[in-house]
Amino acid sequence: MNDQHESQQPAARGGKVLDALTRAERKVFTRPAPKSAKAQMKFLLTRAKGSTKALAERLGISQRTVQRYRTGQLKKPQKRLQAALVEETATEWQPQVRAQARERAATSGGMHVKVYAYFGFEASGSSDDGRERFITTAIPPTHAAEILRLQEAGATEEDLHPVVAEAITESYFTNWGSRCPGLRADFTHVKSIEIEF
Repeated sequence: MNDQHESQQPAARGGKVLDALTRAERKVFTRPAPKSAKAQMKFLLTRAKGSTKALAERLGISQRTVQRYRTGQLKKPQKRLQAALVEETATEWQPQVRAQARERAATSGGMHVKVYAYFGFEASGSSDDGRERFITTAIPPTHAAEILRLQEAGATEEDLHPVVAEAITESYFTNWGSRCPGLRADFTHVKSIEIEF
């Protein structure tokens, strides 16, 4: 028997850049996350230190529903609960592996970014019309560290856009100051973005 709280809507997503950062973290997992509702519930209960109340509040369901999934009495969650279980499990899965990947990106490896967005430009002495571009470039550790710091501090999509645009400008358009001095690029209308650590 499904709990009426399962019909609540899931939380809104962050945005394309924030989602890309989340996907990049999840690509570094060394083992697959639990797949069944029972296994996910058991894993999340261990992360909640066995508190069915805390987990029920986190998932937006009753404590009894948590217990039923844990024991296997319920097996097939409704879509909203299934999405929450997958999301929460992935969020909690392998925190040390994720932390090591973030540290590596911020100190030595940087990030690799593939983005399709509208880029507008400002340059001293000239102007260039903005347009949609598909750009693939490496972002150095200094910029990667700033992007990851902002994400960890709870930055919004709008907070991240100028920082990512600056990193792309330096690595792709100005080649670290060797061409187009004074160029500044902004990107908006991000159609797609993929990030790898």
